[in-house]
Amino acid sequence: MTRSTPDLRTDGQLVVTGSLAFDQIMVFPGRFQDHILPDKLHVINISFLVSELRTRRGGCAGNIAYTLALLGERPRIVAAAGSDFDGYRRWLIERGVDVGGIEIFDHLPTARCHITSDQSDNQITGFFVGAMQHARELSLRQRAGADPGLVIVAPDDPEAMVRHCREARQAGLPFLFDPSFQVTAMDGESLAAAAAGAEAILVNDYELAVFEEKTGKSGEALFELVGMVVVTLGGEGSEIRLPDGDAVRIPAAPIERMVDPTGAGDAYRAGFMLGLKRGLPLAVCGRLGSVAAAYAVEQPGTQSHAFTREEFLQRYRRSFGQPPAL
Repeated sequence: MTRSTPDLRTDGQLVVTGSLAFDQIMVFPGRFQDHILPDKLHVINISFLVSELRTRRGGCAGNIAYTLALLGERPRIVAAAGSDFDGYRRWLIERGVDVGGIEIFDHLPTARCHITSDQSDNQITGFFVGAMQHARELSLRQRAGADPGLVIVAPDDPEAMVRHCREARQAGLPFLFDPSFQVTAMDGESLAAAAAGAEAILVNDYELAVFEEKTGKSGEALFELVGMVVVTLGGEGSEIRLPDGDAVRIPAAPIERMVDPTGAGDAYRAGFMLGLKRGLPLAVCGRLGSVAAAYAVEQPGTQSHAFTREEFLQRYRRSFGQPPAL
């Protein structure tokens, strides 16, 4: 299917709002289930000796912007960071990301995600919000730069997400709403208020079910809020659902070896967003997302993958045939 996109072609700068964080990843060389007693779930007090500890740059805004920069864009991040962000800031600048919309709150550290994984790929995660709690104080209209184009509002402080969507509407900027894992933290009223007027929402199939339950909007009613619904399905690819009941199915791009699925969704969003900016058919937008995600899952962490534009287009050709002109 080669259905056209909404008219989002723009020469303006892509703008990415969302979290900036450091991911601290610990690997437990066993299985959590072997150390949890079912009859003691009400008094859990367990310590795990881990064999690995890695600290990586992360956060949804950083991840999306990183892949957009690999694709030749100069995306602008609007986000809150803390006193320990200087090295991360230099990393982004060196890779072509515009950090002019990032505000530093020196009295707090940057948000941190503490993840412990076991040998069965189960995870126990704790997230310290740090400076991200101040993202709600940042005005998208004031920080979007001189020539903003398409905006993506990615997971962040929930009040910040609602504010950024509202200001995008007020400024007449086309925007994508990516609530992702924050569907569990936001209530139905906030989710509906943020999504209203979005060109698309981007979620996985579980998150979509939560979104529909909380907002009371499903099926045709969901399109009273948004122009389309992009649902990622892991190894099954993705699906772009449209108001007329039609859907564009996108296969997953082949991968060489699964190393780390973390960050695949953010990479997908970057590829999809680039396709929208270029005015490409939705099927091509989704395939760009699939190829970007394939690169991400083959490396540990969310900003370890790398490619040139030519390498990306060659991989698109191997996966799906003739690539688009980027």
